[in-house]
Amino acid sequence: MDFVAGCIGGAAGVLVGHPFDTVKVRLQVQSVDKPLYRGTFHCFQSIIRQETLFGLYKGIGSPMMGLTFINAIVFGVQGNTMRLLGHDTPMNQFLAGAAAGAIQCVICCPMELAKTRLQLQGTGEKKSSRKLYKNSLDCLVRIYNREGLRGVNRGMVTTLIRETPGFGVYFLAYDVLTRGLGFEPDDRFMIPKLLFAGGMAGIASWLSTYPVDVIKSRLQADGVGGVYRYSSIADCVRQSVRREGYMVFTRGLTSTLLRAFPVNAATFATVTLILMYSRGEGQGPKDCELAPTGHQAQLQQQAHPSSL
Repeated sequence: MDFVAGCIGGAAGVLVGHPFDTVKVRLQVQSVDKPLYRGTFHCFQSIIRQETLFGLYKGIGSPMMGLTFINAIVFGVQGNTMRLLGHDTPMNQFLAGAAAGAIQCVICCPMELAKTRLQLQGTGEKKSSRKLYKNSLDCLVRIYNREGLRGVNRGMVTTLIRETPGFGVYFLAYDVLTRGLGFEPDDRFMIPKLLFAGGMAGIASWLSTYPVDVIKSRLQADGVGGVYRYSSIADCVRQSVRREGYMVFTRGLTSTLLRAFPVNAATFATVTLILMYSRGEGQGPKDCELAPTGHQAQLQQQAHPSSL
């Protein structure tokens, strides 16, 4: 039931956060010479005006499809790693999260590649006159036919560099916050505290790896329209800094941070409510009374980290 709740909670997080992600990607990859958007809120307004509200949800099928697999990997690896390490400490939480983040890149990278390509498709058009990709699966199949396995895994190294420390920071921040806030069995503010801890952990995670995410988005968007600009990660960094300065690494950060908190809040709320109704309202506190330390570990397992 924890796994099912995590999947549904993650889906709620995707629905809440995907519009912010679309804005983030558009801002990260837009041309510095002819920018379409002046900032986060102008980007929101322009997409809704030019492409309708559905424009904000372009590419949502890809994260929805990959959600179950990512959850299985993250929960399985993080839980097993914690058992192998033996002690529930903040450092072990970081190591377990980092291991989970690294392994789930196998699914995350192709999923985000398809999402990025679909988010950029038909930019500025209410109804795209020429759709290159019908959906996420069609997008990956076409990329595979044209570029092979290497094309499908475009941006894998940057995804690995982002996800490994990113998930480590997420679990570390969440563990530190839950320990600091304290979770008592009869605490009526337990759920708000849980939501706050998850939201702030998500923000901390994004801040720790955001510059890498900018480069990843640019590499995965490279080749749209048949034009390739970057030959490698170093070349992408070099060209980006030379043309736009070091502030390039903060492009889309506002929409990302605006997204991070509500996405994690929606995820945690959904997971908590599903587990509460499935087990019965009184069962959770009894478990807490029997094993306070285990309760904290249980809460950490219920937290759905793939919405980062």
